[in-house]
Amino acid sequence: MKTAILGMALAMLLFFACNSGIKDTGDTGKAIDTGQTGSTTKTAEAVSPTKRIVTEYLSLKNALTKDDDKTAAQAGKSLVEAMSVVDKASLSAEQSKVFTDIADDVKEHAEHIGANAGNIKHQREHFETLSQEIYDLVKAGGSPGQKLYYDNCPMYNNGKGGNWLSETKEIQNPYLGKGMPTCGSIKEELN
Repeated sequence: MKTAILGMALAMLLFFACNSGIKDTGDTGKAIDTGQTGSTTKTAEAVSPTKRIVTEYLSLKNALTKDDDKTAAQAGKSLVEAMSVVDKASLSAEQSKVFTDIADDVKEHAEHIGANAGNIKHQREHFETLSQEIYDLVKAGGSPGQKLYYDNCPMYNNGKGGNWLSETKEIQNPYLGKGMPTCGSIKEELN
C-alpha cells in the first residue's frame, strides 16, 4: 500500500515538474509537420545554404516527438544527405568554421539515427548530441529568417536533461515523446 501511495506521489511530482515550463498562449502561429523529409527546394538552399540542414533536423525532432522511429530514421538519412551537399564557399567565415567543426559529428549521429529504426532509445541518445551541434550552427547564423526555440527537458537521461531546437513555442518533447509530450521549457529564442 505504501508503495502505491509513494508511486502516485512520484508520478504527480514528475507531472508538475515537467509542466512548469514557459507557456505562451499569445502565439497562434503553428508549424505544419507534413511528415515528409527532403522537401526543401534549391531556391531555399540558395537563400541559406544551411536551411535544409535545419529543416531535416526539425523533421527528425518532430518524428521523435511522435515516437515514430521509422520516420526519424528516414529524417536521419536525409540529414546526412543535406550535410553532404552544403557548399562551404557560400557560408560566412563564422558559419564555415562551425560547419567544419560539426560536420563529421552531425553525419555520424544522423547515420546512427538512420540505421536504428526500431530502437528509438538509441536514436534519442544520438539526437541529444546532434541537437547541440545543430544549435551551434544556428547560433553562427545557420538559419536566417527563421525563429527557433532552444528547449530543455529536465527529466531526460535520469534527470541530467536534454536540449533541442524547435520551430514552435509549444513544447513538444522529442526525448519523452507521447509519454510526456509537454515536459520542458524554453531556454532561449533564436532568430
